[in-house]
Amino acid sequence: MITLINKTVERLLIGIFIIMTLSVTWQVLSRYIFNVSASFTEELARFCLMWLAILGAAYMTGQRGHISIDYLFKKFSPDNQRRLDYFIEILIIVFSVAVLVIGGAYLMYMTFYLNQKSPALQVPLGAVYSVLPLSGVLITFYSLIHLKQISVNKYPEHES
Repeated sequence: MITLINKTVERLLIGIFIIMTLSVTWQVLSRYIFNVSASFTEELARFCLMWLAILGAAYMTGQRGHISIDYLFKKFSPDNQRRLDYFIEILIIVFSVAVLVIGGAYLMYMTFYLNQKSPALQVPLGAVYSVLPLSGVLITFYSLIHLKQISVNKYPEHES
């Protein structure tokens, strides 16, 4: 199941990156070759970048690929390292549930309720903001898996 989720998120990120690249390329070509500025491309690229960054952060949480400074971490005993890892994962879960899932769902609800749409694309902003609770759920899911791995002592070593 985890592999399926990872592959799905990977493909989604690749697709978003392709759309963003095509949008920016079309903006540059239309402006400098045809002397016409396509109004939707800037907004599309901005939304793609937002999705790419937030969903990419969730994906990197699952891959344990975030940057970390582990100088002090390596000074701790293995038991204290596990305790610190456990504490950090709990903090990540609290943050992702409170800010991304609850806060993002509220933002999504309000923009749908107020029927707010983007100026150029006329896309409901609630759909654009749906990346927040989606990423929050993914981060929580990955962190719960990490907690389970910590508790059974099958947690990957920190890389230098």
